[in-house]
Amino acid sequence: MPPTTQVRREGRVLDEVEAARDELVAFTSEMIRIPTVNPPGERYRDCAELIGRRLAAGGFAVHYVEAEGRPEHTAAHPRVNVVARRAAAGKGPRLHLNGHFDVVPPGEGWSVDPFAGLVRDGRIYGRGASDMKSGIAAALFAVEAVRRAGIELAGTVDFSATVDEESGGFAGVAHLCEAGIISGADTDYAIIPEPFGPTRVCVGHRGVYWFDAIAHGRAAHGSMSHLGHSAIDDIGALLEALRTGLGPQLARRLSALPVVPEPSRRPSLNVNALTGGQAGEPSQSPCVADRAVATFDRRFIPEEPLDEVRAEIGRVVAALEREDPARRFTIEDRMVVLPTSAPSGSPLVATLSDAVRDVCGEDAELVASPGTYDQKHFARIAGIEHCVAYGPGPLEEAHQSDESCAVDDLVAATGVLALTVLRLLRRA
Repeated sequence: MPPTTQVRREGRVLDEVEAARDELVAFTSEMIRIPTVNPPGERYRDCAELIGRRLAAGGFAVHYVEAEGRPEHTAAHPRVNVVARRAAAGKGPRLHLNGHFDVVPPGEGWSVDPFAGLVRDGRIYGRGASDMKSGIAAALFAVEAVRRAGIELAGTVDFSATVDEESGGFAGVAHLCEAGIISGADTDYAIIPEPFGPTRVCVGHRGVYWFDAIAHGRAAHGSMSHLGHSAIDDIGALLEALRTGLGPQLARRLSALPVVPEPSRRPSLNVNALTGGQAGEPSQSPCVADRAVATFDRRFIPEEPLDEVRAEIGRVVAALEREDPARRFTIEDRMVVLPTSAPSGSPLVATLSDAVRDVCGEDAELVASPGTYDQKHFARIAGIEHCVAYGPGPLEEAHQSDESCAVDDLVAATGVLALTVLRLLRRA
């Protein structure tokens, strides 16, 4: 194709993106107004069908896939995913665009209604405005802009809008991957429009080891506490040992993976929750606690082997048990996710980066995520290595009160995604 022809085509596509500005905003706000809060997984079907109708209007063949067999999928809170395809006449590459539509609970501290989809002073406000309903809108309208520009693609576009990413994605992307609906056997590239902003391309994420440390004590009457052994005291000792022993070691480690924000290039250990008292009792009595549980969130970098991450915790626990033979701990895993990254030299990363430069006027910043997202399932289950995250919205506002996304960033990211779709799948 002559360069001038390609330039004209790309100009038409970007014109269509700008022309759709009001539609982009309206659709994002419409999704925000459906409170798809997870947990427990509210109104998933309503949001899935909203997205499905929009995809069908853009020429996609749309299907709804329920997560049958998953414990999260119930009559009260069905897990409903949207899967769509626009097949091409040619045999070009296949690109999968994916976004999750579940959101975390709004919490407190909002100055606006978190589910009103308010647009004010050039920003869209609401739970999911950044993470990541604006991203779903950007991906959807990117493909629509190519269609409206009258350009046929040589490659196929798959689109999925999925559930439960905020709780691990097991009834969403993982379910679709395990069922073979998303598969590296027929998919070349995947883009997940998570909120990193219009000039950042996210190539991967850190790992997570989420586990419970359980202290087992011995009950006794509170007035004769010397006859018991407090599990809460033991958990306290474990917390202090990890803070003063392992904590400084983690602070000295630095990953080569470009994790943002900068402090997240180092591994971390966070205490998510603490419980303690009488095991199995809904209300507590004046007894020495015979059980205490600390839930830990250990984020690890690619330079840390998982076996060593686990072993470090085990050594701290063993040292405490040797120090006091009355102490007894058990460790129970909750979730393990390995770090992942797109391959060096990926054509997907290069194409996105070029599109960022052409639309935004600056070089793309390659980053990695401090937390995990559904790239883990694309890579580990489906075997799709060329997977990245790119989407509008500030990462720092995810899960915050007054979450928002700038309208200009939404439009810019849509333009970048549209050029990327066109360049990856264009007809010669």
